Amino acid sequence: MAILSLSYFIPVFSLFCGLTAFVGGRKHLLNTLLSLEYIMLSIFWFMVVALVNLGGDSYFVLFFLTLAACEGALGLALLVSVVRTHGNDNFSSFSVLQC
Repeated sequence: MAILSLSYFIPVFSLFCGLTAFVGGRKHLLNTLLSLEYIMLSIFWFMVVALVNLGGDSYFVLFFLTLAACEGALGLALLVSVVRTHGNDNFSSFSVLQC
C-alpha cells in the first residue's frame, strides 16, 4: 500500500514544482514554456500511474500526449515569432500598446 501512495505522490510533487516554476519565474518566455511542458509531462505521468493502477485503457493517455506535443509546437512557433519581431524573449521588453 505504501508503494501505491508513493507512486501517486511523486507525479503530484513534480506537478507542484512545475507550478511554482511557472508562477515564480516570469522573466523569459522560454522559461515559461518549459515550465508548462514540465507541467504537462507530470500530468501525463500521473495519468499513466493512475491508469496502470486502475487497469484502464491507455488510448486517452496517448491522445493527451498528442495534444501536449501540439501545444509544445505552438509554443515554439510563438517563441520564434516573438524573437523575430522583438529581438528577444524578455517579458519586460513587451508592450501592450504595440502591435
